[in-house]
Amino acid sequence: MAPIPFAQLQAFLALARTGSFSAAGRDLGVSRSAVSQAVRQLEEQLGVVLVQRTTRSVALTEAGRRLVEGVAPAVAQTAATLAEVSAKPGETIGRLRLTLPQSALPLVIEPTLPTFRARHPRVEVELVLEDRMVDIVAAGFDAGIRLSETVERDMVQVRLTEAFRFVVVGSPEYLARHGTPERPEDLLKHECVTFRSPTNGALYAWELERGRKEWRLPVRGGVVTNDGLACATMAKLGLGLAYVPEPHVRDDLDAGRLQVVLESCAPTVPGYFIYYPSRAQRSTPLRLFVEIAKDVLLDRRR
Repeated sequence: MAPIPFAQLQAFLALARTGSFSAAGRDLGVSRSAVSQAVRQLEEQLGVVLVQRTTRSVALTEAGRRLVEGVAPAVAQTAATLAEVSAKPGETIGRLRLTLPQSALPLVIEPTLPTFRARHPRVEVELVLEDRMVDIVAAGFDAGIRLSETVERDMVQVRLTEAFRFVVVGSPEYLARHGTPERPEDLLKHECVTFRSPTNGALYAWELERGRKEWRLPVRGGVVTNDGLACATMAKLGLGLAYVPEPHVRDDLDAGRLQVVLESCAPTVPGYFIYYPSRAQRSTPLRLFVEIAKDVLLDRRR
């Protein structure tokens, strides 16, 4: 088999990552037709169909999915190495692509990114904010940031934040009108701002615990959102109770705009972790980001 041009693989992986020829072209800085031609050449050289094309959509075939899973990490590592060898001594050039939920933005990215960009200005950072879980290899991410319980067990995980609680909160106005729940079961009688999972479309059941006893409560209310941080905003407006990470509402709690209810039942989660497939595939930009994030978020607090 003749050598496969690197550019053709890049075009195919960009198409797999973005889901359209136009978006792949924008990502690579080339035309839509150039991406289409590169993918077609790759298919001809391999003798298989990698992409099913219709007038409205693009979908990977089984062969296409297998190729993405097999070569995406290696191609990303190759691109990172090529960037590194072209850099000046002590300078890092490259790209860092991260997937993370909106809730991780204020706790992880806002404290870390200014320092990272100041030290490594030639590293391009792309942040894709989405609450749904994604396959970071197939989607072309260097790493993901999530709460540890949602991360696949075969991933390398590095802690970025301390553990924190999820708390049920309400505005003083709401609690004055509707009363304060005394037991977890009381939440089923209250107006609750609910969160719909973008991964499976289900409404999230609030999880509480006290000692060895645990509750999963299918709360309901008149406001539903797919953004966890918006729940706190709705609660401040007096539209209902919300279930939120305590660090996100610390200022509102201190200022009295929100109050915690059922505090003795608030569960603790391990915190946010950055994760990636293996240490061997960790690029230099990712290694540097992890080092700075740990320094900013953890080491300086000890």
